[in-house]
Amino acid sequence: MYQSQNNAEWNWLIQNAVDWDKIIPLYYPEFPSEEGFENKEDALAFYKELIQSIQDWSETSVKEIGFELDEKGAGIVKDGKTHRSQALEKLIKEATELQIFGLPIKKTYGGLETPSFLYLMMLNLTARYCMSSSTLLAFYTSIAEMIDLYCDEEKAKEFIPKIINGEISGSMNLTEPGCGSDLSMIKTSATPQKDGSYLLNGEKIFITNGGGGLAFVLAKVKGAPDTLDGLSMFFVKQNETDIEGLNYRVEKTEEKMGMHGSFTTVVTYDNTKASLVGKEGEGFKYMLHLMNEARICVGVQSLGGTEGALEYAENYAKERVAFGKPVSELPLMKRILADCRVEQDAIRALCVDTMSWFDLCQRLEKKKKETGDLSKEESITLKKAQAWTRRRTPLIKFYSTEAYVDISKKAVQVYGGYGFIKEYPVERYHRDSFGPILYEGTSQVQALMALKDTLKQAMKDPKSFLSSMFMSHPSTSLLKGEKVESKKFKKVYFAFKKNLLTLMLKTLKPQEINNLHKLKAWSSEENIERLMIHAETICWALSYTDTLRVLCQHAEKDSSRESLFHEYLTLVEPRLSAIYKDWEVRS
Repeated sequence: MYQSQNNAEWNWLIQNAVDWDKIIPLYYPEFPSEEGFENKEDALAFYKELIQSIQDWSETSVKEIGFELDEKGAGIVKDGKTHRSQALEKLIKEATELQIFGLPIKKTYGGLETPSFLYLMMLNLTARYCMSSSTLLAFYTSIAEMIDLYCDEEKAKEFIPKIINGEISGSMNLTEPGCGSDLSMIKTSATPQKDGSYLLNGEKIFITNGGGGLAFVLAKVKGAPDTLDGLSMFFVKQNETDIEGLNYRVEKTEEKMGMHGSFTTVVTYDNTKASLVGKEGEGFKYMLHLMNEARICVGVQSLGGTEGALEYAENYAKERVAFGKPVSELPLMKRILADCRVEQDAIRALCVDTMSWFDLCQRLEKKKKETGDLSKEESITLKKAQAWTRRRTPLIKFYSTEAYVDISKKAVQVYGGYGFIKEYPVERYHRDSFGPILYEGTSQVQALMALKDTLKQAMKDPKSFLSSMFMSHPSTSLLKGEKVESKKFKKVYFAFKKNLLTLMLKTLKPQEINNLHKLKAWSSEENIERLMIHAETICWALSYTDTLRVLCQHAEKDSSRESLFHEYLTLVEPRLSAIYKDWEVRS
């Protein structure tokens, strides 16, 4: 069955593509550990058991709950609060019993303190059967982590154990009417009070899980500039013991085309009592850190949605007979399904590699904050982990969510007319796929972020940017005796860098080649906008080449991974050629 092949891919990646040699010692500095682990293998075996238990729960209970949530919804809004449906109550109860919410949370607060990789795996596995459920579950753990990271110890001790026990959750409150991606337009105000608290006034829209009970809110202190530097972050409880009534109100939940089991709410603040998080004017910096983590989560969730949709499509194609044979054996359908599987498996590899870097980044940053000191080797690892996490964040959010839409659409087409009928689940997967490409920054926002980082790298060190292109020339492989996969990757990467550099020179028209580290030397604002037109195609090219990089690394490690590299290369080479042609014609 396809499902066993799916799990076989995950098993190989978990065993071989995650840097457990560096990750596990950060969680268990000594063996035997407090948990009774005698060595690294014991810890990894425990992680695998946890993943398997989440998988078993997801493919049974979460799957069943997913159908009910799609039909009946998340619940209702009444008297300023959200009231969950029976299906949602069941999900939370079972997740609490499985200790889902405490996976990465410190033992101090009752958590399991496992690597972030397991939390991300939970999001993937639950999203494979119900995207709404996965999203709701995320807003327990993520809020607990935010409280631990940004709030004082008193709040952490009060709220994190309650979150782990499923008693309360929360939301991130950014978007306002007329204010989406441009957060500098936020109007929600914060007025300082004599007791050190603030009063918030304003409205937020499209707030996932807005009735969870806790909220982190972006607002402007009165008198602050109308820029991102004028934003501050505030922590709010919906029920304040020292005020009358609700501290803020949930006015309604939106009716959406998909993700019916997830509350998407409108929240209003009317002299809402709040406490400042960190320093005034640094709210955007804090929220950006949190949004970056959320974008990785969404990429991993979307992979789960892709896996679920493709699993249904492949199984149906094997059972459905047309023209005397299973649909899966008809030439065109066979190619479509094969291409979908290759792309899914390639994105999975990219996600796992990013999850590994993200885990190292998270743990080493926490260690540095708590101890103020890292070893020389840890400092080097942290620098690399930060660089790769930053580079990959927009790519896996962009690539994984876009692929979810495309592959779930193909899953509907595999079913033919049946795919358009609610009785069959693929139509739900496709409807749900439009949520991830929108929230936590649209695909276009991710593309602009990727372009910004690429341009910044080129301007910061143009010599290094140019030399990296020539070091990727395929002729360097002859000197090192590299494997055929490395040679082919270098050829592809050299072509990408060459075409990208040509595009940048043609659109930006730099005036001073020897002074490229200055923006004015590169170009005028008008020319920069000419380059921005190509942001999406640049992001696609970055996604394809970074995925090839990871598959090449896996092929070098294990010959059984060579076929996936070559199949993916066959899939994306024509796409890259089309992108370069577009750059040539439109620049």
